[in-house]
Amino acid sequence: MLAFAQSDIGMVRKTNEDSYVFLPPHLFVVADGMGGHVAGEIASNLGANTIQEYIERNSPPAEWEQSLQAAIVQANTRIYQMSQAKSECQGMGTTVTAVYLENEEIYWGHVGDSRLYLIRENKLHQITNDHSLVWELMQNGSITSEEAQAHPHRNILTRAVGTSDTLSVDSGKFLWQPGDNLLLCTDGLTNMLSEETILSICLQPSSPQTIIKTLVDQARQAGGYDNITAILLQNRD
Repeated sequence: MLAFAQSDIGMVRKTNEDSYVFLPPHLFVVADGMGGHVAGEIASNLGANTIQEYIERNSPPAEWEQSLQAAIVQANTRIYQMSQAKSECQGMGTTVTAVYLENEEIYWGHVGDSRLYLIRENKLHQITNDHSLVWELMQNGSITSEEAQAHPHRNILTRAVGTSDTLSVDSGKFLWQPGDNLLLCTDGLTNMLSEETILSICLQPSSPQTIIKTLVDQARQAGGYDNITAILLQNRD
């Protein structure tokens, strides 16, 4: 497996509220924080670190999918408790998209609008669903995918880690095949680049480092209105 991760502040934001975990060959997480002042940065860092600590402390579990769910729920509890205890952190939260690789199995857990993509046989498959108002509007046919890309409310989340004392976590698993690529990314990438552009860059016969740097550079050139974080895994020797 080849892998690379990068987080970039973008062209507009004064702080980077994204966080990530990059522990090849097993654990990978992206988190996009939200909240006033530094609260978003605190939430994403606390979320990512809690997941890493939980997985390391409870390894190996009976079932990795359930373990990722439990790790994200624990992150939710810690972020919510801090938001209640500190006025400057009130209302903070974060997205989380986490992947654990065990042999040929990919296990994932997800909350929010960061994304996990599978690139297989020259096609881009979005594994996760966005927990956002715009995603719901698109799913019920109220708007098209093209309209969703520029919708004024595309940043409104319907579910996030740390904003409530309870949380429902999406999760799943699938087999990783030779030649597959996995892309974890925050919406600072997907709001700037179309899926067609993302796919064309990921299909280049290049290293993960070169591909990730190209994705980030093009997102910045497209406006870079948000922080940009991406992790690419290539299933090859």
